[in-house]
Amino acid sequence: MEEDLGMAGGRQAGEGADVEQRGTGLPGEFRLLVTAYAVTSYGSYLNMIALNLFVYELTGSAFGMGLFLALRLACGAAAGLVAGPLVARVSRKRIMLWSNVAPAATLVLLVLVPPAGRTAVLLLNAVVTGGGTTLFLVALRSAVPDMVGMDRRDRANSLTVIARSLAMVVGFASAGLVVAWRGYPATFLIDAASFAICAAAVASLSLTGSAAHESPATPGGGRPGRTRATLGTLLVLMIGLRTMDALGSSSHNSALPVYSALIDRADPAGFVSRFLTCWAVGNIVVQQGIRLRAKSRGRTIGAFGFALGTVLMSTAFILGFAGLPTVITMAIAVGAGCADGLTEVSYANYLQTLPGTRRDRVFGLSATAENLGFGTGMLATSFLLDRLSPFAVVAASHGVTAVIGLLFCIGLWRHARRTGRAGHVGTSGRDHRDVTEVPGG
Repeated sequence: MEEDLGMAGGRQAGEGADVEQRGTGLPGEFRLLVTAYAVTSYGSYLNMIALNLFVYELTGSAFGMGLFLALRLACGAAAGLVAGPLVARVSRKRIMLWSNVAPAATLVLLVLVPPAGRTAVLLLNAVVTGGGTTLFLVALRSAVPDMVGMDRRDRANSLTVIARSLAMVVGFASAGLVVAWRGYPATFLIDAASFAICAAAVASLSLTGSAAHESPATPGGGRPGRTRATLGTLLVLMIGLRTMDALGSSSHNSALPVYSALIDRADPAGFVSRFLTCWAVGNIVVQQGIRLRAKSRGRTIGAFGFALGTVLMSTAFILGFAGLPTVITMAIAVGAGCADGLTEVSYANYLQTLPGTRRDRVFGLSATAENLGFGTGMLATSFLLDRLSPFAVVAASHGVTAVIGLLFCIGLWRHARRTGRAGHVGTSGRDHRDVTEVPGG
């Protein structure tokens, strides 16, 4: 792979010197990349609000807006299927570059095109943005171990989640103000500028070398066939749980505006804003704890942390729609954000223990599964919300996810006890002997 983000070829030879030189901090190029990710994420969240409103006004129907969203999700799912082979042929740097250039171009075109051509450009934007977002995230997440080293995955993934959470809060908070201030054309140009800034930052990075594609050793020196079969099953189960997580997330995303209108008809947007802000605060807070843990213990959070976080997150979202007092509900939203941040980092940590080519493919397949889970959930919950209360819809969706996650936790714990590694379940250190760890880290 030419000009790849990895730098693994050169890093492995000089890993010790590199770490010694930079201490426990993250490389400057990675920090620049995360800053660029925050900027483009802001554009994406601003885009999410502004474009949906624009599509609704243009089509005059919620069905038209739903088709637009469905097309974006379908393209995101399709992009996940080709992400692995594409990364094998094209550098991650180029993928992330064009994943930002293309959406920026369609947004500028949307501003310039005559009214008669807007529908076609909107469809083009849905295809480009849906596919580009998936490709960008697959390339970014897969590149983390090669850019920062296996020892610093926790801190790198936490920093990435913090960047996204802050971008979400600012994007959602400013969307209404920007649209009201200058209208849709100016909003689309601001969106385009955010993508262009990210593209320029990616282009400026001096990234050389190729990704780590070597075959890993079997952990613990056990029988390779049996160990790989066990780990392969675990990987499939984790992606399945992640898909259920996405389905559950679709339920609270769909139900939140409905629930807000029921409890505060005078200011439904206020409740949504406070809830999401508290969620983001919790997400950021837990990242600090994860980074401190990684520094003090030298271990990363693995499969067990992901399963436990999923259970806690689903339970918190169910309680968030239970009609409890506002102060308690906001505290629950903080807890949901903490659990969500834990699942995000632990899941990425686990998949990043795969070697380069497999890692690219698995992140792509995971993105496809998540998009399908979220899209299917959006369709199902939109139908159910016309017939059931928001609490019933969220409780059913997240309840199933919580039960599956709990069974997963129990299975991991029992397997760890049988193999005599109960003390290592859900974590991974430099020895990579954890039964929940995919070989190759």
